[in-house]
Amino acid sequence: MSQFEYPRPQLARETWVSLNGEWDFTFDDEGQYCGPDDEIEWDHRIIVPFAPESAASGLGDGDFHPCVWYRLRFAAPPPAERILLHFGAVDYAARVWLNGLLVAQHEGGHTPFTADITDALIPDADQVLVVRAEDDPADLAKPRGKQDWLREPHSIWYPRTTGIWQTVWLEPVGATYIKQLRWTPIFDGFEIGCEVLAAGALKTGLSVEVRLTIGERVLADDVYMLVGQEANRKIALSDPGIDDSRNELLWSPERPTLIDAELTLRDGDRVLDRITSYTALRSVSINRDRFMLNGRPYQLRLVLDQGYWTESLMTAPSDAALRRDVELAKAMGFNGVRKHQKIEDPRYLYWADRLGLLVWEEMPSAYAFSPRAVTRLVREWTEAIERDYSHPCVIVWVPFNESWGVPNLTAMQAHRNAVEALYHMTRVLDATRPVIGNDGWEASATDILGIHDYDGDPVRLRARYETHESQTLFDRRRPGGRILTLDGFPHRGQPVVLTEFGGVAYDPSAPAHHTWGYSRANTAEAFHASYRELLRVANETAMFSGFCYTQFADTFQETNGLLNADRSPKIPLEQISAATRNVGR
Repeated sequence: MSQFEYPRPQLARETWVSLNGEWDFTFDDEGQYCGPDDEIEWDHRIIVPFAPESAASGLGDGDFHPCVWYRLRFAAPPPAERILLHFGAVDYAARVWLNGLLVAQHEGGHTPFTADITDALIPDADQVLVVRAEDDPADLAKPRGKQDWLREPHSIWYPRTTGIWQTVWLEPVGATYIKQLRWTPIFDGFEIGCEVLAAGALKTGLSVEVRLTIGERVLADDVYMLVGQEANRKIALSDPGIDDSRNELLWSPERPTLIDAELTLRDGDRVLDRITSYTALRSVSINRDRFMLNGRPYQLRLVLDQGYWTESLMTAPSDAALRRDVELAKAMGFNGVRKHQKIEDPRYLYWADRLGLLVWEEMPSAYAFSPRAVTRLVREWTEAIERDYSHPCVIVWVPFNESWGVPNLTAMQAHRNAVEALYHMTRVLDATRPVIGNDGWEASATDILGIHDYDGDPVRLRARYETHESQTLFDRRRPGGRILTLDGFPHRGQPVVLTEFGGVAYDPSAPAHHTWGYSRANTAEAFHASYRELLRVANETAMFSGFCYTQFADTFQETNGLLNADRSPKIPLEQISAATRNVGR
């Protein structure tokens, strides 16, 4: 990013070194190089962490490039017992060498990985870091989200992202350090679950002090002994019992109260590691046909957010841009976003936590079904859940969308098994959040029934979902030509959320045949009227426990955003907000 903020905000240390900036770079379309000892021709320079397809990288090359190489020379880091090298995300498969030694391998384009590079460092000398990223543009059996497999983006698919696209950084740590931290809010007991995992040179007698505060107010300051390499405790908070006082401590979009945390790992009186973090007390659950936040029914007002920028693609141009996206979603009257087909940068989740915005997290889809595709999906989805489990803003997990990657759900048992397996696996990895097995249609195992319906006529939309014969609706309605629920999985009273609708295209600056949308408005007035009437239906239909409008901002040829691609509003934010909240009629 153009501004280097700490990339992992829930496990932060004071000392770190960003490696973002200008690197040597080359394309290897024929796969002629095998390792850093080859005579690689470094014929380009690239700005990391921007993908080579993006203009922000300095290259802007959107052609097919199945393999790319990076090289960075950097000064030896300050002395420390251990030095960790972190990659936020490299798409898709990465191999990493330092000074000619292989230090890391990772597969999965949206999740982080770390290498302990201490033993590969050369004292008092420049270090040479080499990265090989393999990303076959034609491989449809890997999680790729909205990245197009055609040379030019078409329909609802966008430019590809190859190689490094999130921050690369160094971090000095002690011989023994905190490797993982997991927070679990326990609303019913007014407790915070804290799991600490240590790594490195472990020994008996280690302890961790956990101090929780809100401003100057100390909520807890306790010391726990490690058993093996971990400490797993529930921290009881003082429960005032009455809602008026309880609400001051609870996290919600309306009152995003965060609890600051400081954790100190010790061997007796000797400090081994110290980190800062944060958590929050809040609950998300399902009660019959309603979504619940902090034990109360909560109407979801979400907007679909693709998380792309024109010049930098999936990488935000700056941390300020991520914060601005959160602020804009709230300014338009939404209380949440559905991050679509993308595992978003942790810095976005940080701002959503801090400013108060709900986030549905959705796994980027593969498109071809095979055991290999499912294996890849399971591995990367597991890493995504582990990375983002502790963020209070994340309220729902979505492993599949619109049967992408499982296209024959009605006919093939293996496809149905995949959805049900991912649903149950997700519930095992996180028992605290609802899971949507397959969003949009053809639902089976799911806690929320998500419906995608792009009918642009608000009269028809209202009539369709005002029916009191809900089972008739679920049996006969076929948005996108697909049944809403699979045989054997009738609607059991779960909340119904209109998780995609709208999609009204409006871009007076471009010819209609160069843009894409589900319906179209030709003037700002018509665009406002369409949005207002569609949102009125979504807000007033008793069946819906919430909605998600398509979409937040224009994304390349898709011009159905409420904002232009540069995040300027197409109509005044005040008009959008009033319509979103169904006020000022």
